[in-house]
Amino acid sequence: MALTLDTYRLLGRSGLRVSPLALGAATFGTEWGWGAEQDEARKLFDLYVERGGNFIDTASTYTNGSSERLLGEFTRDNRESLVLATKYTTLRRPGDPNSGGPHRKSLFASVEASLRQLNTDYIDLLYLHLWDFTTPVEEILRGMDDLVRQGKVLYVAISNAPAWQVSRMQAIADLRGWSPLVALQIEYNLIERTGERDLIPMAREMGLGVIPWSPLAGGVLTGKYSRDELTAKNAVSDDGTRKSLTIANGALTERNLAIVDVVKEVATELGRTPAQVGLAWTLQNPGVTAPIIGARTPAQLEDNLGALEVDFTASQLARLDEASTIGLGFPHDILARDSTRALTRGDMTVEARR
Repeated sequence: MALTLDTYRLLGRSGLRVSPLALGAATFGTEWGWGAEQDEARKLFDLYVERGGNFIDTASTYTNGSSERLLGEFTRDNRESLVLATKYTTLRRPGDPNSGGPHRKSLFASVEASLRQLNTDYIDLLYLHLWDFTTPVEEILRGMDDLVRQGKVLYVAISNAPAWQVSRMQAIADLRGWSPLVALQIEYNLIERTGERDLIPMAREMGLGVIPWSPLAGGVLTGKYSRDELTAKNAVSDDGTRKSLTIANGALTERNLAIVDVVKEVATELGRTPAQVGLAWTLQNPGVTAPIIGARTPAQLEDNLGALEVDFTASQLARLDEASTIGLGFPHDILARDSTRALTRGDMTVEARR
């Protein structure tokens, strides 16, 4: 069934309604060497909003703050109709260790900076961006709850953190009457499916909407890379481009390109682009609320939005699943065995137990 940007979904265990595709604003600004200039970024914003989109994702340090500043300008006339999500924890001032991290000092300073840059009185959704294995979870949760009580933040969420810590935090928030986490950002796509082991099931159980970042695996699933890149990757310089970043992150492998081959086959059958197939696949997971699309040009954004109209056959989904499948690992693999299920039901024969 085709979706549109105004086919709004509830975000996790909340009443907040968001579009099924979020607009990623990490491409707003050129400070990182590959983004959209102000006028082009404005076209991306206007196109998304005119189609009914209301969910926009940024972070305090994206493009050195330009992302938030541009959004602050673009949202002057329609701020209340949008759901602005931003993040804290990444270092805002090199050399100052307290300008980053999940702790209370970083949290409050980063939120104040985001409010100024976004030119707003409140943030709809605030994520902890990166887990650091250092700050006590009670400090994080209490700080977030204080900001909600002050009205500076409406909802809180988390990104890039272990499943056991997220579930622990959610339990503590519930028990102490603090603001619960309503969303979880993870890397999730046909190439990176390890979130299916614990993160996505945990999110569904604990009431968090899953917001996948990099749903096209850094552009690999668009089909723009070939096997020639495998032999040439060591020769690519660290020039700051998205291509060099993709290669440096190890995203170009024979396995990944084999997955892309199947994506291209399905795209041809459907009369769609590989990017649309890759994005549409993430939406098939019932735990996913809204993948984040990171287009740099209006043409790319138009193409990405076409993913909402993709309708797979069961056979096509099975082929995509088979090409990209991963082992779930212990204890999931053993718990999925027929013999284990039989043991828990108590109907296993003595012979089968051997």
